[in-house]
Amino acid sequence: MTVNKNIQFGFLIFPGFPMSCLTSMIEPLRAANEISGHELFTWKLVSEDGERVQASAHVWFEPDQALAECDKLDRLFILSGPMAKFEAPQSSNGVLRKLSRHGVALGAISGGVFPLARAGLLDGHVTSVHWCYEAAFAAEFPDIEATENVIVLADNRQTASGAAAAFDLALHLIEEAMSADVATEVACWFQHPLLRGQGVTQRKPTFVAEISNDMLPPMVRKAVDIFAANIEDTLPISEVAKEAGVSVRQLERLFVQTTGKTPLGYYKSLRMHKARQLLHYSKDTMIQIALAVGYSSTASMSRTYVEVFGIPPKDDRKKINMFRVNENAILPQA
Repeated sequence: MTVNKNIQFGFLIFPGFPMSCLTSMIEPLRAANEISGHELFTWKLVSEDGERVQASAHVWFEPDQALAECDKLDRLFILSGPMAKFEAPQSSNGVLRKLSRHGVALGAISGGVFPLARAGLLDGHVTSVHWCYEAAFAAEFPDIEATENVIVLADNRQTASGAAAAFDLALHLIEEAMSADVATEVACWFQHPLLRGQGVTQRKPTFVAEISNDMLPPMVRKAVDIFAANIEDTLPISEVAKEAGVSVRQLERLFVQTTGKTPLGYYKSLRMHKARQLLHYSKDTMIQIALAVGYSSTASMSRTYVEVFGIPPKDDRKKINMFRVNENAILPQA
């Protein structure tokens, strides 16, 4: 095994960042050093101003340095929630752009793709976006190509959708810098059963316990994919059944058996979950959100929203915004 020069990582953390994403990156790197007997990987915690930062789990972290002191890094990953913004965006975004120009590879985990995109550093790149943020990301950055893949690997931009995906990303970096054998041993140390690569899509909930999107019968999954691709311009169930290659009656029976919902009920739930993403993670108005999920008025969307979540959308947005103000946190964090 050829060991290259030390690779210095930086992890830029914002208030409310998901702690599991940080440990999912650092622990594999630490284990790789121990297994190989070489301290190839080193890392620094970074905050915008060098001051301590509280994670979403209310655990405090003491950064090693401020963002402006990151000129010696090889890679910098951003960890945050989707609403995270710099206190001094002009200067801090400028630092990120300068680091990129000087060859520092930039990346982001989970909601960290939002501040990276706001800095203009995902323009022209494909990025992995966690499923619970995809609607808000598409609304804010319609020109950036987002994917449901768990990770996206490129020479100078690497993104992961969440904590488990961050572990996969770390394994790929270990394989690249050390060897596949070391990466495999690290995975076994942590009982990480499968090294996922590019092209593997995220598992999504189907609004039924014990079932995720990749566990659905093929015809149901095809219908779900059609629903997901037609949120704004909704389709009649008869057309969805035709595209899925089954009768309406067959589709209804399969949906009730596997999800506990009729196709129409499932379609409504899917649209309302998209609406909830926009309520929580965007600044779109109610009418904009209604139109984005296939409703011509806020009143009709609100009625369905109450059916699904038991609370009017305006009250739901008010509740989550009050939590952010009072608790200085963003929920949920992936």
